[in-house]
Amino acid sequence: MSVFQNQWLCLPLTQSLFSKLLPRTYAAVSPPRLCPVWCHSVARATTVPSSPDGVGQVVDNTFDAPKVKILKQKMELLGISLENSCLPGQYHNLFCPKCKGGQLKERSLSFHIISDGEFAMWRCFRAKCGWAGQVFADDKEYYNGVCTNAKSYGQIAEESLGLEPLGPKVVAYFKERLISEKTLSRNAVRQLSDNKTVIAFTYKQNGLLVGCKYRTMEKRFWQGKGTDKILYGIDDISHASEIIIVEGEIDKLSLEEAGFRNCVSVPVGAPGKVSSKDLPPIEKDTAYQYLWNCKEYLDKAVRIILATDNDPPGQALAEELARRLGQERCCRVLWPKKDEFSSFKDANEV
Repeated sequence: MSVFQNQWLCLPLTQSLFSKLLPRTYAAVSPPRLCPVWCHSVARATTVPSSPDGVGQVVDNTFDAPKVKILKQKMELLGISLENSCLPGQYHNLFCPKCKGGQLKERSLSFHIISDGEFAMWRCFRAKCGWAGQVFADDKEYYNGVCTNAKSYGQIAEESLGLEPLGPKVVAYFKERLISEKTLSRNAVRQLSDNKTVIAFTYKQNGLLVGCKYRTMEKRFWQGKGTDKILYGIDDISHASEIIIVEGEIDKLSLEEAGFRNCVSVPVGAPGKVSSKDLPPIEKDTAYQYLWNCKEYLDKAVRIILATDNDPPGQALAEELARRLGQERCCRVLWPKKDEFSSFKDANEV
């Protein structure tokens, strides 16, 4: 393993820094005096040992697939010139037709075709440009806010769960944590009607209630029985090419207060340590089934910012998420220091 493969892009949580994060594929360009950036790219050409001398021949299938050919044509209409090395499933740095790379003529456009060729997405990472979009192999040009191919879960009624609007005590609890009633209302945070000190974080998909997680003010958690695990706030990333993943529902609400709505939370706690075993098959990866249940959403993300807790379990969670989501598109937040001896733990504490 090379020295670069275990390094993270670590930045303090500020809106200006989030907007200036470089794509992970910029191996040769590092933010000055911040930290190293690593990249990883795997070619997906096919090796066929068919030559007379037994030497493998590399077959470039870049634009053989009908869907990829359609995407190439649409990209050319937008001014994005795809090179023959632009294979599906990889991330590429191209010239942005909008800003032309600025005075430095840099390749600032991060471009990606998903592995099955269904759609392509891009974002220019020059702060003065930021051009981004998505194009599909079918007639759709961009997401309309609903992931129509995502797995659909059974709808639940709030009344059947015994939920009611938040009362003054719970509102005051969140106010102490600098979370406003407006944010609580937008995220449909409720309380149990028969125990008004129990907070209910409603999990919604396409605007429909599909699950619920409960929390007492003493930090005891449990989830409604019989509900499939998905990411909390999944509708907020339905058409986002850059997303943030945090370790708790309150951290997701805190980031919204800071201006970041493109954020979701994992529904369960962090592991004790990073597993030394190979990744299991998807059907057996039960601890992270919430990722696979939201795969259609996550596949659209060009970059994923892991803003987990600043403790060993949070660090282990970030590593496990990156293993599954693809380290080449993940970066991690380094929370700022409280003082000379300690740092802030999570988004809400910051």
